Amino acid sequence: MTKVYYDADVSLTPLAGKTVAIIGYGSQAHAHAQNLQDSGVEVVVGLRSGSPSRTKASQAGLRVADIEEAAGADLVMLLIPDEIMPEVYQNQVAPHQRPGTALAFAHGFNIHFGQITPSRNLDVFMVAPKGPGHMLRRMYLEGAGIPSIFAVHQDASGRARELTLAYARGIGSTRAGVLETTFKEETETDLFGEQAVLCGGLTSLIRNGFEVLTAAGYQPEIAYFEVLHEMKLIVDLVYEKGFKGMRHSISNTAEYGDFVSGPKVVGAASRQAMEEVLGRIQSGEFAREFVAESKAGRPNFQRMRDQAAQHPLEQVGERLRAMMPFIRKQELEV
Repeated sequence: MTKVYYDADVSLTPLAGKTVAIIGYGSQAHAHAQNLQDSGVEVVVGLRSGSPSRTKASQAGLRVADIEEAAGADLVMLLIPDEIMPEVYQNQVAPHQRPGTALAFAHGFNIHFGQITPSRNLDVFMVAPKGPGHMLRRMYLEGAGIPSIFAVHQDASGRARELTLAYARGIGSTRAGVLETTFKEETETDLFGEQAVLCGGLTSLIRNGFEVLTAAGYQPEIAYFEVLHEMKLIVDLVYEKGFKGMRHSISNTAEYGDFVSGPKVVGAASRQAMEEVLGRIQSGEFAREFVAESKAGRPNFQRMRDQAAQHPLEQVGERLRAMMPFIRKQELEV
């Protein structure tokens, strides 16, 4: 069984006396920077000149510098979008990194697909929290953490693994547990999970359910409640208790329907489609398509984003959520 590392297994000592540069200040970056600083690590946030995030980072008590200056730190964590990372790394980070320092990632995309090739004299590792940045920060403040996975791609110093685990402890993840992986495994499984299940699969399932009900003449508000609103309740049960626990909590009617209808909706054809999605990821086809789309200015990406925002499900949901004061309204990103 894969070993899980907790606080008792990991020391912060490898980070002692070192400066960690967080490049970016979005959802993940703000949480990493603030958690590390609260753990006693010296942090500098690297941002482009004129970035509106400079004020936010400064107000959080963090030292801010231009990316080129921050890149001279002992450890540089790149927490900016995958599509812009190679250019920023090549032009603003790599020329300023010193031999014997470290380069870190929270996702293996650019290393695994060859968009970034670090110098051989650097430690290169990954610490990938299994949750969004705002949750990473919130759980840290509550004295807890969210699990992470970690990997070492390049061990120039001979101590990269200890440094990686220390970083995981600094952001609070060893409170919940961290597991070892590889850049390849993290990248391919992460992309698959997002596309086939968590984001693409889930949103398509909900949208199709909404369209089937409304096309059959049912009220869109009722359809929204049945296929989207109650989704959270079921997912929470699965998260807390697994499938068996969820089925114990629902009615016998719902459980029987689960068994006889679920495999018809998400059956052999869906599994085959998932295998094709995984194949595109493993071959690098998806990565090449995404990189090309980004370099072209994202015209297809923006078209799909606009079309999704105009779907009736979004309008109905916005109206209904405004009528639900019990829904916690929180700032999800800095």
